[in-house]
Amino acid sequence: MSIFHKGLALSYISLVLLGLETVLHADPQLSSWFTEASTKYAQIYKTAADRTAGISSTTWTGQILPTYAGVHEINYSPTWIYIKNTGLAPYVMGPWDNPNLPKNQGTANGVYRFPRTPTFPTGKTLTGMGSIGFLVDGVSIYNTADGFSYSYANSKDASPVAGIGPGDGIWNRDAWPNEKISFDYALNHPQPSGQYHAHVTAIGVRYLLGDNVLYNDSTKQYSENTSTTVFQHSPIIGWINDGLPLYGPYGYSDPLDTASPVRRMISGYVQRDGTYGTANLAISGRTSLPKWAQQSQGKINPLTASQYGPPVSTTYELGHFSEDYDYLGDLGYTQGVTSTVNGYTIRFDLNQYNVRYCKTPEFPNGTWAYFTTITEGGKPWFPYNVGRWYYGSPTAGNSTTTTMNADTPLTQHYKGATSTSETWNSTPVTVSGSTVTLKWNAVEGGTYQVSISTDLSSSTWTPLSGTVTAATNKGEKTDTVNTVTTPKKFYKLTRTGMATYDNVGY
Repeated sequence: MSIFHKGLALSYISLVLLGLETVLHADPQLSSWFTEASTKYAQIYKTAADRTAGISSTTWTGQILPTYAGVHEINYSPTWIYIKNTGLAPYVMGPWDNPNLPKNQGTANGVYRFPRTPTFPTGKTLTGMGSIGFLVDGVSIYNTADGFSYSYANSKDASPVAGIGPGDGIWNRDAWPNEKISFDYALNHPQPSGQYHAHVTAIGVRYLLGDNVLYNDSTKQYSENTSTTVFQHSPIIGWINDGLPLYGPYGYSDPLDTASPVRRMISGYVQRDGTYGTANLAISGRTSLPKWAQQSQGKINPLTASQYGPPVSTTYELGHFSEDYDYLGDLGYTQGVTSTVNGYTIRFDLNQYNVRYCKTPEFPNGTWAYFTTITEGGKPWFPYNVGRWYYGSPTAGNSTTTTMNADTPLTQHYKGATSTSETWNSTPVTVSGSTVTLKWNAVEGGTYQVSISTDLSSSTWTPLSGTVTAATNKGEKTDTVNTVTTPKKFYKLTRTGMATYDNVGY
């Protein structure tokens, strides 16, 4: 298949790109998805030593063939956005201090869909286990919990290896303190079926999007840029199942004034350490639930002894459980207003759902939006992305291509991976003496043939010796020219084949 043609005259360079069209979409539900790496194989570091050495792998146990990173197809109708997605990050994932490994999450007839128009019911829906949304790079978002809780009868946490079931469901383990040892440097990890996911601030995709995150190429570590005091509004980093955007941690100080300074958004949750009118769990013990947890669990204070959690200790530090946090709004403080209650003065930006109504660069007229929450020092802070409930109605979820294709009118916004049309590199041609070097943006695993002609009106094209197999998603080929005998040359690039890859879900 002939992909595109370019002409190079040795006395001058004339480049023409044929058959490609760029369409700009102002709709953030479509344009915010990060698709730049869909032509790259997903990669992991298998070990810490590999990470240190920068040695990544495109196949591993459970992923016997390479597959492509992230979102590779986006379709939409007036009602839904549909994505096809491997769920694998565009940056190098891993390693993890757990036995699970990520794998392509595509299915033969599966798509994930988000509502075009969010709705806001009076009765809110609790977030559950599994995906509560997706980051714009295709990585799944999970809620704050790790799926286990304290077992009073066994005087210990339930866990994947405790053998006592899931626990009582009253003092629920927060994933950040309990599972962070198994997070990679992007602060994500895979669960047993291979779904790579984020519980807390998605620092890997935030770096790709330029959201105030630094990356150390030597240590392979990400970090919040805490040295700056001037911020840009965070981009959309994900979409939640109720159809609302998830932003990074930085927003306008005045939610309705886009000219106001940008600063870190402050969570409405504080630890129950006796400040701000909270119970001091280090003194009282875990004998009561915060108001929001009473509502979510259908319980009232005081708890019975069999509902108590463990005393605060080095084993069960404050913050070990989600119920170790109080929502300031339940203590008399007001969201978005500097309030003084119980002798403490504080201003917080986000409600109990981790949402506020605000103007953003993508929604200049205003929207309800989630914001990821971090501390002043850049560490994840409860509830991280979404509170215990969705703010809107969570109608998103797994669907089928049959349902999608029956949704009319259906429009394809993007199709990537092996369907991507190749483009020239930003510096497509360099000439050094008698050597011409051609560079193009390729599909990883693709095989390319460069052919030459001295006259575009001729149908004769002569292949240059040797094909090119794309390394990552870049292609490069050199040619030797003699300007005396051949004053002009034209080059044609053809993709002649694709390496076998895991195409489930494509």
